Amino acid sequence: MLPNVITLMCILILQLQHCAADLCNWTGSGFAAGVDSRIVLQVQLRCTEGSVRWIYPGQALRVVLEPNLSSSQPTTVCIKPSTSFRGASLFIERAGELELLVTETGRPEQQVFCFTADGPHRPVIYLQSRPQSDGPWSRRTMGFRYELLGNRTAGPNVGHSGLQASCRPCNDTELLMAVCNSDFVVRGFINSVSHDSERRTSLVEVSAARVYWQRSGVFEQQAAASGSPRSIPSWRGHIHTLLQCHVKPGDGEFLFTGSEHFGEAWLGCAPRYKDFLSVYQTAWAARRNSCDFPLD
Repeated sequence: MLPNVITLMCILILQLQHCAADLCNWTGSGFAAGVDSRIVLQVQLRCTEGSVRWIYPGQALRVVLEPNLSSSQPTTVCIKPSTSFRGASLFIERAGELELLVTETGRPEQQVFCFTADGPHRPVIYLQSRPQSDGPWSRRTMGFRYELLGNRTAGPNVGHSGLQASCRPCNDTELLMAVCNSDFVVRGFINSVSHDSERRTSLVEVSAARVYWQRSGVFEQQAAASGSPRSIPSWRGHIHTLLQCHVKPGDGEFLFTGSEHFGEAWLGCAPRYKDFLSVYQTAWAARRNSCDFPLD
């Protein structure tokens, strides 16, 4: 049976706030919980993405996310536990009640967990550490990275258990929006596709002749061979999608779009480039394109 952690929170909450955190990230120690087991550390973070790193984890840690997002739109929070996440449970707080999201067992570091924030209330993440057999001062570190997606539509949808996808081709309207709003837009070829049954994902290796934009460095430029023409792909990267989408290698040139989560690219719309050109040129002639896109 789980201890009454809400009662513990009401007994004593140690406020750390910005003395131990910047706006996005927090790194701190659970030493205080070794002095008084009633203590629940509380941290407030104000960014849409960041990380939490808990050294010598004590009794409990309460993380309140307070980004400047519109309260009229639902906010989806995604969490990726660290590789050292062991011996702790992770909860989300809804209307004063705790809902278990990650258990102490299993391999949570291989998964992304997502949930929708509770209406106008700030998203709250709660970690409860299990006492260690080798004493309270054993050197352990656990934590997680978080992202608040707000009303983003590019890339995979999100659900309570993690990243999900509809696995259907994008229609023309979705495609025109994707090239404007995606975290990455890349024109290139599929080199190979590998599958990971444990994570239930597929990994698409892409060689690209053109990276129109990307939010981070998912696609890396390769050194061009001497005398190589410009059309030969000079970028390499990997794009994730779900195993259930049954992605297979295909010939021809594609326009890859999607979103980035925790440093990984996730596939959104991926039409053949010639099909995209037809859709875009038709929309441009009718002045229905959502944004200007370079066609060179």
